[in-house]
Amino acid sequence: MTVRHSLLGLLAQQPRYGYELRAAFTALAGGSENWNVTPAQIYTTLNRMRESGLVDIESSDDNPSSEKRKFIITPAGLEEFNRWLLTEVRDEPQQDAFYLKLMLSRDLDFVDTSRLIQIQRNGLYRDLHRITQSREKLDQRTELARIMIMDKAIMHLEADLRWLDMVESRLEEVVNQPPPEVMLRPRGRPQKNSSVSDRN
Repeated sequence: MTVRHSLLGLLAQQPRYGYELRAAFTALAGGSENWNVTPAQIYTTLNRMRESGLVDIESSDDNPSSEKRKFIITPAGLEEFNRWLLTEVRDEPQQDAFYLKLMLSRDLDFVDTSRLIQIQRNGLYRDLHRITQSREKLDQRTELARIMIMDKAIMHLEADLRWLDMVESRLEEVVNQPPPEVMLRPRGRPQKNSSVSDRN
């Protein structure tokens, strides 16, 4: 939902064309290398928000081309944006793709779990090197906001690397533990209550 609400915020600043919204979002996110949105994603999101009454097209612009329409935020859109601003942002740190790889690999004889850890570590170091180099090129007097988001990314990567070290040091314990218990719900119609049947 972040792209949708960011577009609402950009429209709360001023009416914009679709291509202007994409350019403004890309600048806001710190470049397409950080967060790339396609023109199709922008226009699909705008059309859905228009159907929901959150945005509209500026009445003075009667060009039917979707690229020539200037979008404006509606009162309902402004209310939705304000609601988003005042709601805490909650990530799901426990939803981790590498963790799933790790848990699946431990019960498969043909997978080298230690190699998976090394592949992941190498990727994290590459990302850390790339972001650190990009950060060093920024000017604190004019690009402090971008430096701060890069610092956050660096801290996350460093934390992931420490976690990998911890996993690797206890990998044998993890592999030797029983797999997670699978809870299956019974299928089909529920059985009749015997006490009710006995009374009949």
